[in-house]
Amino acid sequence: MNPGTGSPQGGGVGRAPYPAAWRQELVETRHGYRVADPYRWLEDSGSVRTGAWLTRQRAVAEHHLASLPGHVAWRRSLAVLEAAGYRSVPVRRGDRTFWLRGEPAADHPVLVVDEGELPGGTRRARVVLDPCAIDPTGSTTLDAWEPAPDGRLLAYQLSAGGTERAELRVIDVDTGALADGPIDHVRYSPVAWLPDGSGFYYVRSEEATCAAIRGDAAHLTRNRRVWLHRLGKAATGDPLVFGANHPPPTGYRVAVEGGRWLLVTAFEGPAAGTELWIADLAACDITSPRFLPVQREPEARTSARIGPDGLLYLLTTLDAARGRVCVTDPAEPDPRHWHELVTPAAGATIDAFAPLTGARGRRLLAVAHRSRGVHELALHEATTGKRRGTVPLPGAGTVTRLGEQPPGGPYLWFGYTDHLTPATAIRYDTRYDTRRGRRDSGIANRVTGAAGDVVTRQVSYRSADGTPVRMFLLLPGPDVERPPGPRPLLLTAYGGFGVAMTPRYHPELLTWVAAGGLAAVPCVRGGGDEGQAWHRAGSRARKPAAIADVHAAAGWLVRHGWTDPSRLCLLGASNGGLLMGAAAVQRPELYRAVACVAPLLDMVRYERGGLGRHWRAEYGSADVPEELGWLLSYSPYHHVRPGTAYPATLLLAKEGDTRVPPWHAWKQCAALQHATSDRRPILLRSIPELGHGATARGAGIAITAEVLAFLAAQAGLDPGERVA
Repeated sequence: MNPGTGSPQGGGVGRAPYPAAWRQELVETRHGYRVADPYRWLEDSGSVRTGAWLTRQRAVAEHHLASLPGHVAWRRSLAVLEAAGYRSVPVRRGDRTFWLRGEPAADHPVLVVDEGELPGGTRRARVVLDPCAIDPTGSTTLDAWEPAPDGRLLAYQLSAGGTERAELRVIDVDTGALADGPIDHVRYSPVAWLPDGSGFYYVRSEEATCAAIRGDAAHLTRNRRVWLHRLGKAATGDPLVFGANHPPPTGYRVAVEGGRWLLVTAFEGPAAGTELWIADLAACDITSPRFLPVQREPEARTSARIGPDGLLYLLTTLDAARGRVCVTDPAEPDPRHWHELVTPAAGATIDAFAPLTGARGRRLLAVAHRSRGVHELALHEATTGKRRGTVPLPGAGTVTRLGEQPPGGPYLWFGYTDHLTPATAIRYDTRYDTRRGRRDSGIANRVTGAAGDVVTRQVSYRSADGTPVRMFLLLPGPDVERPPGPRPLLLTAYGGFGVAMTPRYHPELLTWVAAGGLAAVPCVRGGGDEGQAWHRAGSRARKPAAIADVHAAAGWLVRHGWTDPSRLCLLGASNGGLLMGAAAVQRPELYRAVACVAPLLDMVRYERGGLGRHWRAEYGSADVPEELGWLLSYSPYHHVRPGTAYPATLLLAKEGDTRVPPWHAWKQCAALQHATSDRRPILLRSIPELGHGATARGAGIAITAEVLAFLAAQAGLDPGERVA
């Protein structure tokens, strides 16, 4: 290592200088690679030097963004498109039904309980938890909730300031009185209630009582384990139930199914395979259950449900990269005893399932099949797997969640969304073949109307290696078969962790199209759009393929006349921010502007902050010589070259983010400002009190409006009154 002394550096060639950023003469030799890191000092968020630099960067960004036209119009359009309201898929416990309800003017959804029918046919529904009543600033979010089996108690988790550092509490649903807690260090813990409601299994850090680590954000997911908590007892005495033999950073999901079966899923990150274990609570001590392995193949993912017939139903990628549904006796859960019921058609993928009871007690399985990027919801016989029909969907879109009410009962609830339809909950009665929306269906039409006439198309293009890739286009309607001439185009993609880019409601894309632009959503490798193999084709050593797919999408759009490089903008968040940041530094001549929100950008040190160590299965590790080579081949921070004309860049960092540290954006900003030879702006918008997850609606609209105004100013898109 050569830390040197470094020197202050202002902006690059041909434009006014940016705030000076000290360039540290720091070069490390790692596994034979010489790795420069001139802005490592920015990783110290508490230093005076970093604080002063951030203050100056905020002033530069705020001044530039405030000078851009269209802020009012962008905000107004986003507010209308965000005002659709929201209803989650309900959860039935005892004689009560719980769901999240989002109101048009509210910063966060509220948790509602429906307690039955009143005289006259009205429903008795009331708010149980309102985050904005607890914290009027909007910085507190409801991260998770789970009612007890009889619906009389509610376990929930709140966090503040975007940190996702939650505490778990239990309240009496009737009175709102605190019944238990708080339990800290639980970060999005699942809660699996005991059948009698006397306690629950949950997940928290084994080191939760160690005061020495309380200042370390990463401790929230360090050495997590499954515990049993009895109501009224101190959490410090909770018995350890599962996980002692699993190394960090293993995470867990827990559920109690069928009134007796405890299911524990273990995984080492969102991109990794899963282990699945089961224990019969009726035949063992609940403080030390006897677990049987269900599936332990490290490359496979398996989830399970206990059906109304008492059998164990599984959705697995074991020996089936696109998924299959199997069934077995829960007392004999080994794969040798599995019986295959449902397999996907050629080219399709199975994403979810739910066991149901249909007319005359007939046992059914609702199965969400995904083909050509959109879902079909099919009904199958639970005994044979034979297909019996389909559940009608509102359009060509995405089924977001399946849930039956009551568990194993005749009512199938599912979430639905598409590019033009806000998320909604729909009930399907399997006995009478009827569908009913939780929300008035006219709302979706009114929301789409606010965006003007927008149509969607799906196209296919070939990447650099010849691989065909699907892409959705959002176009000004009513019908566009040919390009309307090169237009400002906003391209967004994710390309990681097996996340499929199925159609979803994106107010920012609709707002852009309503203003006269076009939008594109390519389903690049690294996602799950074509099954498990598609994910693997864009992860670890093959991550550059996902970036190549972005370039190929841009090239196709330019060649076919939809846009040109002077009008083509990129937008990505988190892993998508990595994708877009890499694309911008690799092919700067192809893009006019890029906005990266909470991005990963220094891939040599990504494991050293936030939840980075959980993502080794997706990216690889810099501690492994071969894998360091993978990371260096595309790490955006390490590919910034002085004297290059880079696209206009807006880096949006969230300082409360405990998943992706804000220093990724800080370091990239300093590197780009030093290197660029172009007059296009390189800006850092670093915002305190915001995190990676949910954001208050008002704050989210304001930030998104800034992003759209920045990109539109570069692409020549004037919102005018068309989005008003």
